[in-house]
Amino acid sequence: MDSSTPEKKMDVPEERPPIDSLPEAEESSLIAESNALKTSANALFTTSSYADAITGYNRAFYMLPSYLDYELAVLKSNIAACHLKLEEWKEAVEAATEALDGLERLDPIPVVATPNGREDGTATSAVAPEAVIQELSEDTSSRFETFQRTSGKSLSDIKNLRIKSLLRRAKARHALKTWANLQGSLEDYQALSSMQLTPLDRKQVQKALKELPVQLEQSKKVEMEDMMSKLKQLGNGILKPFGLSTDNFNMVKDESSGGYSLNFDQKGKAK
Repeated sequence: MDSSTPEKKMDVPEERPPIDSLPEAEESSLIAESNALKTSANALFTTSSYADAITGYNRAFYMLPSYLDYELAVLKSNIAACHLKLEEWKEAVEAATEALDGLERLDPIPVVATPNGREDGTATSAVAPEAVIQELSEDTSSRFETFQRTSGKSLSDIKNLRIKSLLRRAKARHALKTWANLQGSLEDYQALSSMQLTPLDRKQVQKALKELPVQLEQSKKVEMEDMMSKLKQLGNGILKPFGLSTDNFNMVKDESSGGYSLNFDQKGKAK
């Protein structure tokens, strides 16, 4: 198949199976059917039929009960890989995010406590943060038990899939090149830098962490200038009936705080 002309119509049901656990025989049957569809989609991926592979992975996804978080995350991560190959960056971000959300339900990322009392997922101080000991919720424990029962996998498999999905999302966000997406990509790579990576993946992460701050600042500058230009056009339209223009107002930066103040100049700038 020519991947440059993808066909993405999906013959899948609109509704997912209910979240309540199904009878074991029915559950096993659905997993087997889904695995068969996934195997076929894997074969399509290896022949560069990425759009067809997406359809196959989606069919496998909708075949599964919604409580099989790991199996569903695998399929969403595979879909993200297909979108990356097709350079469909937005779709890749969405699929990878869904995979990561599913893994979060199984293995929540520890909250980090910083010395200033904040609790979040990132360190904000030069002092090393400490992970807060958290008791797993009943829902998380139940989901993890189901994961062990149905997948035959271990916690290390969840962590490896999280790494794959983060790498895929980080790459797609980087390719989108907007200020917000570059910031998101940087955050993904920062999260990856603390994980157990292969030498090749670590090299990729280190390269991105070196390049992204510069690219982020450039994108921020361009988008801010574009926003100010549009605001100026809007302001001129509003002020024109009063014989004024945005040239009558000057933005003055406060070097100490980094903020701006607006000063009025009756004469405006010389024409």
